[in-house]
Amino acid sequence: MNTDIKDIINEHIHTANSLLDNSGMIEEISSIVINTLKTGNTIFLCGNGGSASDSIHIAAEIVGKFNSGNRKSLPAISLASNQSNITSIGNDFGFNSIFSRQLDGLGKSKDLLIALSTSGNSENVINALKSAEKLNIKRIGFTGLDGGKMLNHCDLILKVSSNNTARIQEMHIMIGHIICQLIDNSFN
Repeated sequence: MNTDIKDIINEHIHTANSLLDNSGMIEEISSIVINTLKTGNTIFLCGNGGSASDSIHIAAEIVGKFNSGNRKSLPAISLASNQSNITSIGNDFGFNSIFSRQLDGLGKSKDLLIALSTSGNSENVINALKSAEKLNIKRIGFTGLDGGKMLNHCDLILKVSSNNTARIQEMHIMIGHIICQLIDNSFN
């Protein structure tokens, strides 16, 4: 086997194993997500690039279903999914407002924002977290090793034990899948 391939797989396994140290926080986050949904509130997600894709993926699993059963559809919106909103807001207000402006119009007290950023320093994600705070929306962050500037703007932050963007994104989607499985279990 090519050593690069083996190294990547081993790094993935090592990073995934480190999530076991965060299992309590993953459970706490899952409970917050489930309680938000059980009270009829909405889960919002945001991120850039691969994190945008992860936010769209997780929202789709919540609205549809993840793995099992035929549970009811639940409210989740990725703020990265509406190209018309993103481009019009970006054009009129700037790229750093693409998520916060949407949240200002769609969010309400008791909703939940899950913000994904491998660096924890994406300005438009931080602006969404600031808007969420003003709206009394609970704020959860998924980041990489040091948490970046998001540390100061989240109620809870889950930091993946890696500085490698690909490994961080792989863990973010794994965490998202765990949460979605627990949602399915709770609503089936």
